Amino acid sequence: MTGTAASRVRSGPSPSALASDHLTHVELTWIEKKIEYWIRFGDDVHEQILDRRRRILSYQPGSVFAFVRWASNDFGTVISRIDIVRAVSPRQPYQTLPFVRPGGDILLKLEGWPKVEHVLQLIDAIEALNIDPAAVSPDHWRHVHNRLTAGHKPRAYTFEQHRAFLKRRSAEP
Repeated sequence: MTGTAASRVRSGPSPSALASDHLTHVELTWIEKKIEYWIRFGDDVHEQILDRRRRILSYQPGSVFAFVRWASNDFGTVISRIDIVRAVSPRQPYQTLPFVRPGGDILLKLEGWPKVEHVLQLIDAIEALNIDPAAVSPDHWRHVHNRLTAGHKPRAYTFEQHRAFLKRRSAEP
């Protein structure tokens, strides 16, 4: 899914012991048609498999990932959510988020299947440009969040916009 096969580790410290290692940890659960928490994009640096249904992916400070949560009960969907998060460095301010330790800089936070589906389509369009969604300008994800929250259509991310973002980032001290 993400990261390289060589970086996968199938055992490691318990989840509570991971809090002091400067990484951001995301607990994923997959119980088909009940609880489906997964990563849409992002490059993890460590994977810890807890059991058949649960694992923890870890991210370096500054890396960006999309965390999708969906759950249902006997009556239908109870949660459909996507969060695009930038992992933080120690002593950086952060926002808390369920299943993400310690938390992160939340660039986009949307609930409801129509909005989640729209964001997934935007991610697909970015990938069609051969751009890694994790490398997209954080301002674009904030733009998408704000526009969809207000019920408006966000502007598409373009290759020119991405090139300008990369040039700005390389010019920063």
